[in-house]
Amino acid sequence: MAVTITGAAAPVRRPVPDRHHRGVSRWVVLALLILGALVMLVPFAFMLLNAFKSPGDYSSGGPLSWPSEFYTKGLRTYWTAVNFPLKLWNSALIAGSVAVLGVAVSLLNAYALGIGRVRGRLWIVGLFLLANMLPQEALIYPLYYVAKEVGLYNTRLAVIIIFTVIQSAFGTYLLASVMGTFPRSLLEAAALDGAGKWTVLWRVVFPNLRPTLAVLLIFFFIWTWNEFLIPLVMLIDNQTQTIPVALASLQGDRLMDAPTTNAGALISLVPAILFFLIFQRTLARGITAGAEK
Repeated sequence: MAVTITGAAAPVRRPVPDRHHRGVSRWVVLALLILGALVMLVPFAFMLLNAFKSPGDYSSGGPLSWPSEFYTKGLRTYWTAVNFPLKLWNSALIAGSVAVLGVAVSLLNAYALGIGRVRGRLWIVGLFLLANMLPQEALIYPLYYVAKEVGLYNTRLAVIIIFTVIQSAFGTYLLASVMGTFPRSLLEAAALDGAGKWTVLWRVVFPNLRPTLAVLLIFFFIWTWNEFLIPLVMLIDNQTQTIPVALASLQGDRLMDAPTTNAGALISLVPAILFFLIFQRTLARGITAGAEK
């Protein structure tokens, strides 16, 4: 008698819908995003248009007219009038130092709060959250008075210290929340292997938080680069001022050279854009890693 062995039925494969036919909603969302991006680029287009426009063209045709000539004197005037290379160095030094120090302080604080489980952890984290809500206008006079008393007024070091504390308040709150959910099994395994607190920090915690720290580093740099009020009050010497303060110095009470101001804004924006483009992939990887976790 012949025995027939019938194999298992092959699983039924459902057709995968084509990504071009998943519905009109995705195309509507894409169109809205493109429209929003174009709207955000409109001010930059006006700035680029007026940066190469002569004062005569600006006075006669207004900010929306097309320039009759390629005017570059505004760029040269801003470069020499404010000593742009020095202002660029001051901004890069302050923003870079704050970014590195802010991330380091945030990491150490969050390690103590999120993993060390110090007493009163929730109250301390809440205090850092409250510090993020304080406006700079409420801090400016105490900061000015303390800087005067300790002899740090009109120095880059004073601004670096101030913004390191301000940025690390946000970084501590964020990283403490992340470290509060850190797998305890990894920490216990490291402790069984005889690892101390510093070893756990640099060999276990730091490698896992590297993408998040990279994102914080980029944000701290850009935020500090664009700061205006505190550098305006704390830095009164041309040798210590930053790019935003130098740009504001072009505007007077009754007179403003619009082409030169637009040219200065264009030059001042280029370093921040280059920094963002260089670290764009790092930022994207950090955000994606945070979403996966």
